[in-house]
Amino acid sequence: MSILANLHLQSNTKIKINFNGGNLSSDAGLLLLHEFVDKLGLHQLLKNSFKTTDKAKRQHLDDEILLQKIYQFCSGYFTDNVSDELSTDPVFTTLLGKKRLASQPTISRFGSRLDEITLEQLHEITCALRKRIYSVVQPPRILLDLDSTLLPTYGKQEGEAFNYHYSAHGYHPLVCYDGFTGDLLKIELRKGNTYSSTGVQKFLQPLLDEYLNQYPDTELFLRGDSGFATPELYTQAESNGCSYAIRLKNNRLLRELAFHLEEEVTAKAAVHPDQFVALYGEFSYQAGSWNYARRVICKIEKRPEELFVRHTFIVTNMALSPQDLVRFYCNRGRMENFIKESKNEFGFAMMSSHSMLVNSNRLQICMLAYNLFNWFRRLCLPGKMKKFRADTIRLKFLKIAGKLVKSARTITFKLCSSCPYIREFYETFKNIDRLRPKLE
Repeated sequence: MSILANLHLQSNTKIKINFNGGNLSSDAGLLLLHEFVDKLGLHQLLKNSFKTTDKAKRQHLDDEILLQKIYQFCSGYFTDNVSDELSTDPVFTTLLGKKRLASQPTISRFGSRLDEITLEQLHEITCALRKRIYSVVQPPRILLDLDSTLLPTYGKQEGEAFNYHYSAHGYHPLVCYDGFTGDLLKIELRKGNTYSSTGVQKFLQPLLDEYLNQYPDTELFLRGDSGFATPELYTQAESNGCSYAIRLKNNRLLRELAFHLEEEVTAKAAVHPDQFVALYGEFSYQAGSWNYARRVICKIEKRPEELFVRHTFIVTNMALSPQDLVRFYCNRGRMENFIKESKNEFGFAMMSSHSMLVNSNRLQICMLAYNLFNWFRRLCLPGKMKKFRADTIRLKFLKIAGKLVKSARTITFKLCSSCPYIREFYETFKNIDRLRPKLE
């Protein structure tokens, strides 16, 4: 065969190249992630909990295709046609127990079968997996970080619209991460012209109910920008025992209440024009739409390069000092990193279907892959690698060359001998072995 013919480098005639290396894969490190996924009982969970309404008999079952997509997303393969390129990859076929992966047309037809029922099934699978993770280590506190983002669309896709905040066409999903761990707790696809806080109470209540009923010892905190400054959200948090810090939009009444601080900042900045000056304060404030007054924290700052002062106002029911409360709120910048990682490294932004419902289902599958990877990073990786981004972990841990060798009784993967992370690989394997999640 032509692929077995040797190529001779003109730069060095002693070097020869051919494609006769054997049954090789560049994703052998995926075996490690598979071991973690198996610990969580994901395959059986999908088999028991996921099924489309289509009754036709197929070679590739729905739960098997879903698992294939999750593995592909975790490995950085986000498009359907990549399945054809990976069709006989020894790692993927071994982990999925198949001679050949589901093809691109099969996966595309699978996507078109997804509906409201599968959307609910994917949500239940996420909750079940979260319960299993919390059975290993239940967090003492959860920080519900609310935000919205733009997922770009192309053409006349259902539900797409021009979003004036982002000055672009797309969807405008509502997201909630755990600000402490980076876990994606919930995501909901919405039309592109939907305002940030629209439907947030309905979106948030199932999460609050889940934590209050199943994890009553876990403290709940809520954080959001001024797009979520609605009295209904404050009341919802207060009635569910949730501490919150939500930024308020700057207005004349708030500035008047903080005017004494502004005067003091301006005076200090005049004395030291080359220095950054900031003062913190608090006051009780009741907007016209509020039933009662609430505590508002303010920060007034003046930067040397700016002509005017900046105002920051945050409504809260927390007892932190003004400076600590502002620091707590400003730390929500981490969420931008979570969103960025989700979009760039797990394919959240690839909304390729005309149907908004199909795109909603795809987004939930991306969420499953993101959370599995984040749990793997947090619970299994060595300490120095826990802060690595997903792409870095893929490069160091998953993209390892490996050769499949079969004998009568065993299947052996021989991984690259010169891998620089062999010690960390073994440490991660031991960490996975120690996990004892409750699967029931």
